[in-house]
Amino acid sequence: MEVTPKTLADVKGGTLISYEGRVQLLEIAQVPEEHLGEFKSIEKFKIFNTNNLWVNLKAIKRLVEADALKMEIIPNPKEVDGVKVLQLETAAGAAIRFFDRAIGVNVPRSRFLPVKATSDLLLVQSDLYTVEEGFVIRNTARVNPANPSIELGPEFKKVGNFLKRFKSIPSIIDLDSLKVSGDVWFGSGIILKGKVVIEAKQGAKLEIPDESVIENKVVSNLDDIAN
Repeated sequence: MEVTPKTLADVKGGTLISYEGRVQLLEIAQVPEEHLGEFKSIEKFKIFNTNNLWVNLKAIKRLVEADALKMEIIPNPKEVDGVKVLQLETAAGAAIRFFDRAIGVNVPRSRFLPVKATSDLLLVQSDLYTVEEGFVIRNTARVNPANPSIELGPEFKKVGNFLKRFKSIPSIIDLDSLKVSGDVWFGSGIILKGKVVIEAKQGAKLEIPDESVIENKVVSNLDDIAN
């Protein structure tokens, strides 16, 4: 299993532990509430699971034929459209405990590019990354080794709403952070640089014009872009 150093953005990610003499995966949904602080600590648990798994197919065949892959069901409380539900799931990485000589391999963060939210989707759809022969390649024009911090409001949570609100994904090569809240719509050819906050006033629609360049600004109306 490939693991990578945990940052504050990854505190919910599963981690590897040694339990009953075997390497095992511990997911946040398995942790009692009184121990969540310890689980999320980047000092106590320094690595987390990237979900990149390398497995010997002969070992899988042997375990399947022996009916030995008894995967644990993890109950995970969720809320869908305001309704509380209990999602029953298994974690592929949890199978690590059934394999002899299983290990975690600490890899560079560059091998881990998750898309779990629309903020992650914005990153990979932007000019920060390209796909070449099936590989996701980071744009060498970006000087900062870290990716921009992106926080999108609930209006962008669903993929369909996210896609409708962008004529095209802005250029973020020189972006440090972006926070968007309210009824915000993006035109095409927009460039974002530095630290940018875009917040539509309550009940108002804010449309960012085509070809806008926004650098180190808090934008709540169109005059803020021009100034």
